Amino acid sequence: MSDELSGKVVLVTGAARGIGQASAIRIARAGANVVVSDILEEEGKQVVEMIKEAGGTATFVRADLSHEEEISGLINKITSDLHRLDGAFNNAGVLQHGKSLHELATEEWEKVINIDLTGVFLCMKYEIMAMLDRGVGGAIVNTASALGQVAITGASEYIAAKHGVLGITRAAAAEYGAKGIRVNAILPGIVETHDEGLLDNYLRQVLSSLKSRHPIGRFGRPDEVGDAAVWLLSNGSSFVNGAAIPVDGGYLAT
Repeated sequence: MSDELSGKVVLVTGAARGIGQASAIRIARAGANVVVSDILEEEGKQVVEMIKEAGGTATFVRADLSHEEEISGLINKITSDLHRLDGAFNNAGVLQHGKSLHELATEEWEKVINIDLTGVFLCMKYEIMAMLDRGVGGAIVNTASALGQVAITGASEYIAAKHGVLGITRAAAAEYGAKGIRVNAILPGIVETHDEGLLDNYLRQVLSSLKSRHPIGRFGRPDEVGDAAVWLLSNGSSFVNGAAIPVDGGYLAT
């Protein structure tokens, strides 16, 4: 255990698996009281148990980020039960459908935009309201993607959403920095998680072909993204606001 986030209440969305799970564990290890949130209730509760078994503090709150009332309910429960919200890692998201733009159905486009962009907007909206009400500031970290700055084929809906995440991150940083609320984004490259078993063959092949674009010679680990989130949530990054920080093994450098 460390003390970078000691005494802070931090929300992690999409925390049942992958980057979210590893980040929730890492954030708890840094001393935070972590609110683990996901639509996957059993897996989310397992993350809470993992944190507690390691000596940390965590609770689970289920929330579907495609519904505004569930997001507002999530934040209201945190402030009601824990009386504060110091930080949030808005990590929940879904992947692209692996289709060219003209082949995308409107509902496929909307699914990704609703979760990956509108969901981030709504989380930020209610998180910022809670932080403003308390009046002592806070830190918000959004998971964007290296594809928030560049593009590949077969991912227009995901790329549009992640570019939007960078835009809203910078807009919020400009609006709320003077009020003590810092907002930053992490841009992961390809990160190896067990979620990849859920991908179809096309997406698995696309991701595999991108390994050569990572000059470090490998894909990332979920805990490496978690380490970046801890730093951005902590006072160690107190002058970092509106930043888009690649955690991508050099993907964007090539």
